[in-house]
Amino acid sequence: MHTPRLRPSALALAVALSLAHLPLSALADTQSYDLPSAPLEQTLRQIARQSGQLIAADPALLQGKRSAPVHGQLDTREAVRQALAGSGLQLLSTESGAISVQPVAEGTALELGATNVTSTSIRDSATTEGTGSYTSGSMSTATKLSLSPRQTPQSVTVITRQRMDDQGMNNLEDVVKNTPGLTLVKAGTERVELYSRGFMISTLMYDGLPSSYDGDSVPSPDMAMYDRVEVVRGATGLMQGSGAPSASLNLVRKRPTKDTQVSLKGSAGSWDNYRTELDASSALNATGTVRGRVVTAYQDKQSFQDYTSNEYGLLYAIGEIDLDERTTLTVGASSQNDNNNATWGGIPTAADGSDLGLSRSTYLGNDWEYWDKESKTLFGELEHHFDNDWKLRLAASKSWVDMEYLGSYMYTQDGTTYNQMAGRYSTNYDNRSYDLFASGPFTFAGRSHELVLGASRREVSYDLAGGQRTIASGIDLSTWNPSSQAKPTFTPGTPSGYDTEQTGTYITTRLNVADPLKVILGGRLDWYENDVARGSTHTRYKVTRNVTRYAGVIYDLDKWHSVYASYTDIFEPQNARGADGGLLDPITGKNYEIGIKGEYLEGRLNASAAIFQLDQENRASVLADQTGCPSATTCYEAAGKVRSKGVELEINGRLTDNWQIAAGYTFAEAKYQQDADETNEGRLFNTKLPRHQLNLSTTYHLPGELNRWRVGASLYRQNATYSKGVNGTVDYQIEQKAYAIADAMLGYQVNEHLDTQLSINNIFDKKYYQTLASHPNWGGVSQYGAPRNFMLSAKYSF
Repeated sequence: MHTPRLRPSALALAVALSLAHLPLSALADTQSYDLPSAPLEQTLRQIARQSGQLIAADPALLQGKRSAPVHGQLDTREAVRQALAGSGLQLLSTESGAISVQPVAEGTALELGATNVTSTSIRDSATTEGTGSYTSGSMSTATKLSLSPRQTPQSVTVITRQRMDDQGMNNLEDVVKNTPGLTLVKAGTERVELYSRGFMISTLMYDGLPSSYDGDSVPSPDMAMYDRVEVVRGATGLMQGSGAPSASLNLVRKRPTKDTQVSLKGSAGSWDNYRTELDASSALNATGTVRGRVVTAYQDKQSFQDYTSNEYGLLYAIGEIDLDERTTLTVGASSQNDNNNATWGGIPTAADGSDLGLSRSTYLGNDWEYWDKESKTLFGELEHHFDNDWKLRLAASKSWVDMEYLGSYMYTQDGTTYNQMAGRYSTNYDNRSYDLFASGPFTFAGRSHELVLGASRREVSYDLAGGQRTIASGIDLSTWNPSSQAKPTFTPGTPSGYDTEQTGTYITTRLNVADPLKVILGGRLDWYENDVARGSTHTRYKVTRNVTRYAGVIYDLDKWHSVYASYTDIFEPQNARGADGGLLDPITGKNYEIGIKGEYLEGRLNASAAIFQLDQENRASVLADQTGCPSATTCYEAAGKVRSKGVELEINGRLTDNWQIAAGYTFAEAKYQQDADETNEGRLFNTKLPRHQLNLSTTYHLPGELNRWRVGASLYRQNATYSKGVNGTVDYQIEQKAYAIADAMLGYQVNEHLDTQLSINNIFDKKYYQTLASHPNWGGVSQYGAPRNFMLSAKYSF
């Protein structure tokens, strides 16, 4: 069928009419671009996606041409001009905002086909997919305001899609290991705990909606379905309400694209580690107002540890419908199923905590053990843009998590012979989260400011059933046979669980006090209820109108540097009771931070330095005088206090067109300030967590004719960690000395469709404890880190 062609004037009119309902200010807004030289059509598509503006171009004009790099805080026209530099093409724009691409020579007659370089309906400058960057233009996890990292008055990191691909980050554990200031602990092979600034992270966010996280039950999210992970360190109560003053991790999902793009990736590595990924996205109608995307991933692998294996499966589907020019409806679902044949415990130590010299392949479980996790999620969003640049967004999410577990661990009394404890447990863990907010500009005292008004609700239900018992005694580790024990049966124990409801309202404003001075103020009001059940016994807890405060000041020293100071807090309800029988007040967390941030090389490179102090107060401490306490009940007082202090240094982005870097150093030291046991005061709060951490990763594309090749490396280093105490009559210390792990990567772009990469991890084959046990007699949960291993992958993009 013949497709009508439009003369330039007619096309300009058609595009102008399609943009007539967009505010002109939106067309003039600047975005942060960090686009390397690439096929010109690809670069123009990315500019369209980030800016939200249509760009008309004839595919024949773009074929075979490469763009110039596009860097800096630019409006759409300037970004297109940078991309066209040296291409023999020029930008033509009208007052109405229409943009098209033409040859430089004047008077050239040009007929253009239908517009094929277009935006998606989501005008999101924070999207990192396709940018090739290690930094993001904006993020909103801290305050709901869309701010650049430089204008966010807290320590932040964005793990971009490019960085995840370069370093082979397949799940959240990989992201945490490579993020400055975060620590991964595995108290058992599949029990994942996340920490920041000395405190556990108990909440994850998905597209800005908070969801409770329990690594015992929740699968470690597969990263194939995510565009980026936005990390805010410190207390983040303004956006999530209750929780620990540690950090917020916001996992931002990939969105559908109007242009068809399909990629297929296959990987093979050490210990029969095989993985495949399929990612397909496209418009689903001729006008592009309906779009869809599907991502699947499957991984099957053995382990360096005998008898251990893992099978992961992911399916993610999302659709978008433009109900009109200003309103978009998004619906989606995901399902992740992890089948893990792994033991509960880990590597035991001698009675004094010393290393037993066991091989890293040692498996002290049984061949019938498993720890299976399944997570299903439904989510939806409705977003509307008004004429006055205001936006209204309604979002909801519901997830169902099921865990089935049968496992064992070794324990000892004398450090010579061991007994084996086994347990059978199942959990159901449901999360429901809702959020409604409006945001936009307002004018006061002759200046434009920003405001966010919102309300949210979160509901969590958790049920646990199972039991455990000793199934073997007098075990000699040197002769242990994982096939020697029959699969045990268990009598169900008393079921337990809890139901939590939290409803909150919040407000945030960014005041443009002066050209170089911005002030962010925020507050949140929460109603919290918790019902803890053990059998038929229920303990109910309620917090009414808890106030969370937020304040930040940013001052621009010059066009490159800003200094900032911020305060934010958080609360964490607790179930401990006082001598009067009443529940204690919530634990409160307070975060103070000052720092300096910089943007260099036209916004391609971000750097920051921060000093922080974080207090956690009202921690439950056992009362010295238990007189008057009910029988068999321990009474507490809200007297405990822990203080974490430290320094964070970070740099992310592009040093040159060919050289990317992400580096960070963190010093965080948490100590008891007050405790019922006065001997604890002044001591480290958790000696198993590192105080010094260094993360470094870099990728370099070779110059000239070798540009298809890229090389990369990463380094992680931490200080010594330990657990110590008294084991009966023996002093013990379980220790991991300071260590460093180095990885390397080599990539080759075969052609515009096929890319290959070889990754080698722990290239010097360092033997180390990735996690330490708390005591020699419990569980043997110390975990070895993985030995040297490799992964070879190939990605084909259509």
